[in-house]
Amino acid sequence: MGELDAKRPRTGSLNSSIDAETGIKRGDSNGMSERSGSGKIGVAGAVFLILNKMIGTGTGLLTLSGLSVYLEFGLAIPLSGGEKNYLERIFSRPRHLATSVFAVQMVLLGFSAGNSLAFGRYVLLAVGHPMPDGWIPRAIAVACMTFVIILHAAFPKWGLRLTNALGIFKVIVLLLIVGSGFAALAGYRLVPDPGNFDNFWAVEKGDGYGGGGAYAYATALLQVVYSYKGWENANYVMGELKNPQRTLKIAAPLAVVGITILYTLANVAYFAAIPKGELAKSEVIVAGLFFRNMFGESAAARSLPALVALSNIGNVLAVSFAHSRVNQELAKEGVLPWSKFWASMKPFNTPAASLFLHWIVTVIVLIAPPPGPAYNFIVNLYTYPGAWINTFVAGGLIYLRLIKSENWSSPWQSFLPIPVIYLLLNIFLVVTPFVPPNSDWNADGYPYYAFPLVGTGVLLFGGVYWFLWARVWPRWFGYTLAVGTGVDEDEGGEVLYGRALREEREATDMAQAPLLGDRAKRGYCYDSINL
Repeated sequence: MGELDAKRPRTGSLNSSIDAETGIKRGDSNGMSERSGSGKIGVAGAVFLILNKMIGTGTGLLTLSGLSVYLEFGLAIPLSGGEKNYLERIFSRPRHLATSVFAVQMVLLGFSAGNSLAFGRYVLLAVGHPMPDGWIPRAIAVACMTFVIILHAAFPKWGLRLTNALGIFKVIVLLLIVGSGFAALAGYRLVPDPGNFDNFWAVEKGDGYGGGGAYAYATALLQVVYSYKGWENANYVMGELKNPQRTLKIAAPLAVVGITILYTLANVAYFAAIPKGELAKSEVIVAGLFFRNMFGESAAARSLPALVALSNIGNVLAVSFAHSRVNQELAKEGVLPWSKFWASMKPFNTPAASLFLHWIVTVIVLIAPPPGPAYNFIVNLYTYPGAWINTFVAGGLIYLRLIKSENWSSPWQSFLPIPVIYLLLNIFLVVTPFVPPNSDWNADGYPYYAFPLVGTGVLLFGGVYWFLWARVWPRWFGYTLAVGTGVDEDEGGEVLYGRALREEREATDMAQAPLLGDRAKRGYCYDSINL
């Protein structure tokens, strides 16, 4: 863990610099980068960006404590990239290790497969052909993902407009479910009273209940976390926000508190209309069961799942938008193989290449598992590595707060027990999936340890990748890693060559920044000026 350099060079009109240890760009006294205030997304857009990822993926304590931690980091480091920037600030030694691990996790496991598959299953349910996971729902999921990527790449304004519109639409659908739930509580349903509230705290057993034990509680909590994923979505695209600090401070709490209330009421609605046994085995189509029990099997009632399908595609829009920006930031810093291609803004002046990378990984995850109950595995595989990252982020914030020499400050200060609670909850999520369940070890068609083993393995692979990329390859191919900026004339502006600055590029950088003086006196920390 490293201490920020107190003296950073500033020159030209950019009024910004790059930390020599972390590679994080620092701005003026309010912590803003040179792009602050020039983004395309305001408070309403940020709210819908969060809503679209949270809705369609329904715990409170984990989410609210995590929100406070991410607000503290996001307001202190208002740059696109989210956890990448926070981990770089916390773990500066070994250099580039935190970025490498995060990059591998984000690229390989930051997919949109779960909600794409949910979209496919709800479409089939809406047209009267419900079926479990199989090749047909997955084919529809691939088509959904392809549509989203093309929309964001070729028509970015329409992509954001559709994301905002579906954010409003999702809230309407949730309100419809909540209102119908109140009607169910009053007895207006087409099925007998399921009696779920008669013995509410009873521990159930049987198919779908997980068999109890620490493993069952951990996997259930991981799937609840998946439902709440999205409260950190705006942190990934801070560079796209108008007045990032003010926008995040308003949008994130507004979205999270509002959705927490709606989710609670929606769950009451489900319990009022669906027997516990059906709920336990419903997987992704629980809303379809709710509409069936409330409105019957008519064509009009069957069309209601189409509303949920649109909610799912809204989630895919939001996730693809945010994750592509993170992938692009990683590519700009040279972390990814073929970084120049993935960082490119060609041919539509959008991050089309990084969107395509997100599409590749999502499609592989959709088609690689054999036919069977893949949804829960995909959800757990997506969520579990994030618990590791959140553990490091929460522990790192505690470290920054306690070690005075780190000079940590943020416009948002979390009450210290809050990051401690967040750390402990994520440690629970990291450790307990390795504890054998009380029931069948292969109940879902795969070994219980499959997703934690794969998730942890991916993070360890990030360490292997760092060793090759930062230690072995520079020696073999005769270049050095450094932090710096340069001007990419093909892309039409300044980009950050934060990690793979080859020796042969250094002369070009010097010519682009002639006013900065001798490189030896600047170390790795310098700015580039567009002349």
